[in-house]
Amino acid sequence: MSATTEPLLGANTGTGGESEAKKRNKNNGGGKRLGIDDALSSHCGEFGRWQLRHFVLVSAAWALEALHTMVIIFADREPAMSCVAPDGRCGDRCAGAAAGWEWVGGAASSTVAEWGLVCGERYKVGLVQAVFFAGCMIGAGVFGHLSDSFLGRKGSLQVVCVLNAAFGLLTSLAPNYWAYVALRLLTGFSTGSVGVLAFVLATEPIGPTRRGAVGMSTFYFFSGGIAALAGVAALFPNSWRTLYVVTSLPSLAFVAAVMPFVSESPRWYLVRRRADDALRVLRAIAAANGRHVPDDVSLKLDDEDDEAAAAGGKDDVDRESSSASGSIFDVFRSRTTRVRLVLSVFINLLTSVVYYGLSLNVVNLKTNLYVSVVVNSVAEMPAYLITALLLDSCGRKPLGIGTMLLSGIFCTAGSLIPGVGAMRVVRMACGVVGIFGMAATYNLLFIYTAELFPTAVRNAAMGCTTQAAQMGAIVAPLIVVLGERVPFAVFGACGIVGGLLVVYLPETMNKPLYDTMAGMEEGEKQSLLE
Repeated sequence: MSATTEPLLGANTGTGGESEAKKRNKNNGGGKRLGIDDALSSHCGEFGRWQLRHFVLVSAAWALEALHTMVIIFADREPAMSCVAPDGRCGDRCAGAAAGWEWVGGAASSTVAEWGLVCGERYKVGLVQAVFFAGCMIGAGVFGHLSDSFLGRKGSLQVVCVLNAAFGLLTSLAPNYWAYVALRLLTGFSTGSVGVLAFVLATEPIGPTRRGAVGMSTFYFFSGGIAALAGVAALFPNSWRTLYVVTSLPSLAFVAAVMPFVSESPRWYLVRRRADDALRVLRAIAAANGRHVPDDVSLKLDDEDDEAAAAGGKDDVDRESSSASGSIFDVFRSRTTRVRLVLSVFINLLTSVVYYGLSLNVVNLKTNLYVSVVVNSVAEMPAYLITALLLDSCGRKPLGIGTMLLSGIFCTAGSLIPGVGAMRVVRMACGVVGIFGMAATYNLLFIYTAELFPTAVRNAAMGCTTQAAQMGAIVAPLIVVLGERVPFAVFGACGIVGGLLVVYLPETMNKPLYDTMAGMEEGEKQSLLE
């Protein structure tokens, strides 16, 4: 543990005497001890030039996650086949070249073509997708914990980017299908937490009144990454191996060219008792924003008061131990966070089932694959914009309930519409509204979940909810294959149940972003008294 500033951990001078911290505060005019939110609001600026630059740089990592996640759409696609038999008569398509069939674009155009993943082997395409998301689920929990502990937000993001680049490049060399599956598992392990890490690192230095709207903008980078992937895939349509190389190199470029200009979160510094570093970051924010942090300002955690900070001694050691690091076990020890986590897990799971399920239906339109993927990514952007505009006026809770119910109701309606004639268009419209609502919910849940838990355990909790979302992503393809109307019915039920579960979560709009478990519980008690 590194040394901290004495105003945060003042030493007691002895029984009946005044502490050195109190004496210094008197000498400098009293001294101001502020939490991070108060310091941002009063002295640094809630969202100025520094935060804008930092937000854009860090959020670019979302595009990397999109590349590693969605590359499977193109790498594992089933290309068209052409009959090259001399007499123009070809046999069973499942027999491939032996029956006179040839892959358009060549056998190297996709994994399906190279390893013959058709007919009885088609399940292997779904298997590798499920394995990738299983890796995401495991990695989200592991790196969520590491980012809350010694590795930090920035350090964890650097590690996962290096790892997914390495595993992505190795995937391009996979000699057979099972090696390919293993490498996709490892890529998922290092990719599943990229978005969460980037989100937390990008939003923690932003002030309380601007955090929600700005945080909602992170998903534009993910959708932009999907659109960019379609363009890249169109440039390399005949080599899935080259596609993996091209989509992996940006992660290395991000670590080398972007991360050196990214700052660690001042909140993480503070809960790790590195108050000097936290204050240094806040002074840099203020300077870039044309503001100034007074010399007599020091920082405190939200479970501290000035008397406790001045007292020092064993209480400081105990508080340091409890606030500097946290795990998912700490979340379960508190009834407040335990209930929030259980609800968040189920809500994220249901949201992911609907989001990925409806996304697969849109991508599988009988149109140009590249165009379909671009249209799908662009169609989600209005949902992000509308949610961001309404976030701070409607609140997190009403908006979460509304968007999930909107999706659930329209999906349910889609299940009741027969897929014949012109009614197909009506059903498609129900699906579009469904994915619009669920994309908005998916976006909202990141900022909502982040605000439900204190800094000490925020990434651990979000890692857990991300694991639940990845589990939903694994389930979604299995639901899609159940037919035309059953998937809509399942998605509708998930949306409605999820909306009802949000009712039991507290509103977090304009509430403090707590640093410690004790601070959050004290804040909740005060809210109940008010």
